[in-house]
Amino acid sequence: MIQIDALPAFTDNYLWLLQDTASKRCAVVDPGDAAPVLAWLAAHPGWQLSDILVTHHHHDHVGGVAELKQATGATVYGPANENIPARDVALADNQRIEVLGLAFDVFAVPGHTLGHIAYYHGDASPPLLFCGDTLFAAGCGRLFEGTPAQMHHSLQRLAALPDATLVYCTHEYTLSNLRFAVAVEPENDDIARRFADVTRLRAENRSTLPSNLALERLTNPFLRAGEDTVTKKMDERTGRSNVSEVAVFASLRAWKDTF
Repeated sequence: MIQIDALPAFTDNYLWLLQDTASKRCAVVDPGDAAPVLAWLAAHPGWQLSDILVTHHHHDHVGGVAELKQATGATVYGPANENIPARDVALADNQRIEVLGLAFDVFAVPGHTLGHIAYYHGDASPPLLFCGDTLFAAGCGRLFEGTPAQMHHSLQRLAALPDATLVYCTHEYTLSNLRFAVAVEPENDDIARRFADVTRLRAENRSTLPSNLALERLTNPFLRAGEDTVTKKMDERTGRSNVSEVAVFASLRAWKDTF
């Protein structure tokens, strides 16, 4: 049986720790800081960190990788087209790996960075998606390296996964993302309900993750660029007709960058 826990790091990062209780082996996703993982291992004698999964090269996702590998001998997986510290296995689109007895499909999802990848375990019920900084709860990552067209395509690829898919992104940005979603679609009742729920959770200092794709499609403006309400809003804001979903997405991302 696999258990997944969030290890908080920095101000708003989550390091996802996957635990196989039968073998006492664990894996961590995007360990920007080694300390929370080492502290967990010290508190759980007999457990071994066997694998490290990396989605992209930003320091808050890779800063602890080399130290963890040195301390534990874990195998490091990461995108082939980015500079990942201590990487053992370079991954490209549509590869499949096995971690803790689970098969993960690798998706190239450029946009936030050019080599960004996501890990998808579709055999679980519900399926699991570890998507780094591509898809957030009610949002998406900034375009530091890629184009709006690349990011829109990446998000659409993830949005096509099953409704029940659990979305394990790596930042607690949900409340601020929903404030933007309310501005985009003020009449969207699903967004209003989620905003109220997330406001309560954060007031109690509770995590809002994981999300799921059914909820994202209802409430995440970056997955709703094809909706008439979103298109109309962006046409009004930009004073022009955004003739494609990519154009709507680009306008949304530009607005969010200064929101």
